[in-house]
Amino acid sequence: MTPAELELRDYAVLGLVAEASHLALDYFGRSDSLNITMKGAQDWLTAADGAVESFLRERLERLFPSDAVIGEEGGGDAADAVWIIDPIDGTANFAHGDLNWCISIGLVLHGQPEIGVIAAPALGEVYRARRGSGASLNGRPIRVSGTSDIGRASLEFGWSKRRPLESYIDIVKRGFEAGAAVKRPGAGALGLCHVACGRTDAYAELHINSWDVAAGLVIAAEAGADVNDFFAGDAIKAGNPVLCCTPELTAELERITGIVSRRNSR
Repeated sequence: MTPAELELRDYAVLGLVAEASHLALDYFGRSDSLNITMKGAQDWLTAADGAVESFLRERLERLFPSDAVIGEEGGGDAADAVWIIDPIDGTANFAHGDLNWCISIGLVLHGQPEIGVIAAPALGEVYRARRGSGASLNGRPIRVSGTSDIGRASLEFGWSKRRPLESYIDIVKRGFEAGAAVKRPGAGALGLCHVACGRTDAYAELHINSWDVAAGLVIAAEAGADVNDFFAGDAIKAGNPVLCCTPELTAELERITGIVSRRNSR
């Protein structure tokens, strides 16, 4: 894919996310319009998830017919160039009127996150990055915190029912024992963004799906974070562990989580 083709995609997806944000906000806070269902325990689904994904999928397929599209709700097949969509990350938050949710779109080329745009419409925030071009929040450059003392660190650990509860409790316990503050706001894509802009110092999850991280990993890496090689193996379909942190804490986070951060993917 040529630089001009990448630039076109970069600008196009920014506009699409803005439109999708308006669509999602039309549903947000209107419990009568959400048609909430459960895909499983603590696995929420609303009408907004389907509406936003359908909008983004249709537009991307029309604009870039040679690219594949994978969405959390509608699935899809991997390809050399694939858009990976999470229409509402943090659906449980969204359904409860919590502001901490987002729309995430990432372009992955040959297994490498290339473009990422994440909008948190209820917070008025848009995170954006393209590999090799830096990362921004609402148009302003962002960088990781640079925190080097784990005793002053703020860590976010996501929970996945695909791993034993005891494993999650163990890493939370090790985080607290190391002297860090540990939290779980419930939206993995925003967790990566919060590392990127320095609000937190690390995000880790023992299993997470590709649509939760495809955009956030390039944003975090471009902001200077160390990230693990998430897209190794069959991660697009099957998921993988994720670790993202300010580089000064990489060794400590590897010890706490057991996840190896092999490279900054920039």
